[in-house]
Amino acid sequence: MIRNFLAALAGLGAILAVVFLALRTPDSARAEMIVKYGGPAVTFAEGAGGMRVHWRDEGCRDCPAIILLHGSNASLHTFEAMIAELAGEYRIITYDQPGHGLTGPHPRDDYSAAGMFEALDAVANAARLDRFYLGGNSMGGWVAWRYALGHPERVEGLILIDAAGAPLREGETAPPLNLGFRLLRNPLLRPLLSQITPRSLVEKSLQDTVADPSIVTDAMVDRYWELLRYPGNRRASAIRADAPREPEYWDRISEITAPTLLLWGAEDKLIYASAAATFDEMLPNADVVIIDNVGHIPMEEAPAASANAIRRFLEGLQPEAVDTLKLEQPQ
Repeated sequence: MIRNFLAALAGLGAILAVVFLALRTPDSARAEMIVKYGGPAVTFAEGAGGMRVHWRDEGCRDCPAIILLHGSNASLHTFEAMIAELAGEYRIITYDQPGHGLTGPHPRDDYSAAGMFEALDAVANAARLDRFYLGGNSMGGWVAWRYALGHPERVEGLILIDAAGAPLREGETAPPLNLGFRLLRNPLLRPLLSQITPRSLVEKSLQDTVADPSIVTDAMVDRYWELLRYPGNRRASAIRADAPREPEYWDRISEITAPTLLLWGAEDKLIYASAAATFDEMLPNADVVIIDNVGHIPMEEAPAASANAIRRFLEGLQPEAVDTLKLEQPQ
């Protein structure tokens, strides 16, 4: 009987191994990804501990500088359409945060805000910038306001795009996570996701992130899927999913005095637009812009409207600037 049980167990193990090998999605090829997503002029900034940060320096070289930080499991490419709208008026610097894109994993697996600051400092120093406007989407917004809190001498102004880090409002329930984040939060499934990452999972997660799923193109899905599979990035995602959120810093956010734009998609299902009001109540010098018919990544969903909001904010950094604006996304 024991022999039959062991034989059955061995057979099940063999079946699971075959299934695992059939479903496994290997890492993307590092050299191929650098060519495809870095381009002929790919640039890396040297950071602490051997970190090499993939970054781009675009737009008007002698114009005011903006550094933009992408969100979780995205890359610097998320801003490209919006940059095209602003490049004639601003110098715009983007980079792949640690654990993302062509930067790859942090050398010490440090995905705290402080660990992320190391990449930001490396890029700002490579660009020879002492002061700059700093913006970020989602997780990138969290890194941005945390950096402004700790380094006010470097941040001229803040642009928070559907930014993370605000607590829920009284009586509000947490929004449902998209499929990818739900799986990453599961400690049993998390190790598997570093080996099994179906393209369909990335596609569904992107469709859950935007207001209009039709904007999710094959090329967009490929970019997110292939860069998520860049060597070390999936493991980094698993580490970040289990990392502390450092909520204690929220109590100090009112110390940020830099002018701040709170730019939000009205249909954001991951971080409700009500979070913009929460930020606004805590920040002493903030403007709010809500874009209708847009979800969690306005810079990809509505690049022209997003660029217009940023342009108006930067041009209007005067005491008489309006406190709250409402933009409608063109139909």
